[in-house]
Amino acid sequence: MNLQQLRYLNEIVRRGLKISDAADALYTSQPAISKQIKLLEEELGIQIFVRNGKRISALTEPGKGLLTIAQRMLLDAENFKQFAQEFHSKDTGQLTIATTHTQARYALPPVVKQFMERYPKVKLGLHQGTPTQIAEQVLHGEADIGIATESLSLYEELVTLPCYEWHHCVITKPDHPLLAEKTLTLEAIAKYPIITYDSAFSGRGKINEAFDQAGIEPDIALTAIDSDVIKTYVELGLGIGILAEIAFIPEREQHLRMVQARHLFKPSTTRIAIRKNEYLRAYTYDFIELFAPHLTREVVTRAMNLSNSTEA
Repeated sequence: MNLQQLRYLNEIVRRGLKISDAADALYTSQPAISKQIKLLEEELGIQIFVRNGKRISALTEPGKGLLTIAQRMLLDAENFKQFAQEFHSKDTGQLTIATTHTQARYALPPVVKQFMERYPKVKLGLHQGTPTQIAEQVLHGEADIGIATESLSLYEELVTLPCYEWHHCVITKPDHPLLAEKTLTLEAIAKYPIITYDSAFSGRGKINEAFDQAGIEPDIALTAIDSDVIKTYVELGLGIGILAEIAFIPEREQHLRMVQARHLFKPSTTRIAIRKNEYLRAYTYDFIELFAPHLTREVVTRAMNLSNSTEA
């Protein structure tokens, strides 16, 4: 048994049991992967996959258990390398952040700037995606840190920590009749087509919850995953927008107007996610603290240790 065989096993499962896709991802051939999996099964005396002819259709029950152990061993191997690198190249390495467009565009720029000034030899990568994609990237080691509002806390394999709370606002064109309302209400908002986030993004659940509790059916005319897209279509006069306050910068949005809606929608919490049992480089702790100053190395380490002891 070797780590390469475990990587093959893990990648086959990641790629929906398609050996050809796993081979492409690992820059090898399908026969090479099939051979190594067969050798692993023979060595262990266990059938890992259910096969229909040459096609893999499922993991066997023993295979599911082996996959869990294999993933833990692969993570330990990666932690082993990270631990060594911490000593011989403390300020050199790579840090990948998976996050949403809103976070990457509006919350992260000053943090990224400070981090790059502090660690010029660390290659920083930003991957944008849905909260589900973000969680999956962290789980599979494709990203070191995940930052998003929705979904992250639903994954038991992740350690998630609250970073900050934020609120929604309503945006309109400068001449929109909604601006004449003395007090913004859900009833007033519901009179107009609404442009807002896709259901998986940026506290959309809080928007749905507010309307549901009020017994109001809003006219959701258009949804998007990008705050800038929402603003663009509001500017075109296709409706009013509901978006994160952080995504509205008055000096940049001179063709739009913003009305606070803190009294209408519950606050949302942006969270940071790390894979359980992950070894974090010193600069990773620093990035987290730059983004959320209350999340010091001590706080993050305590949360990681607590999650590990709970898991045990």
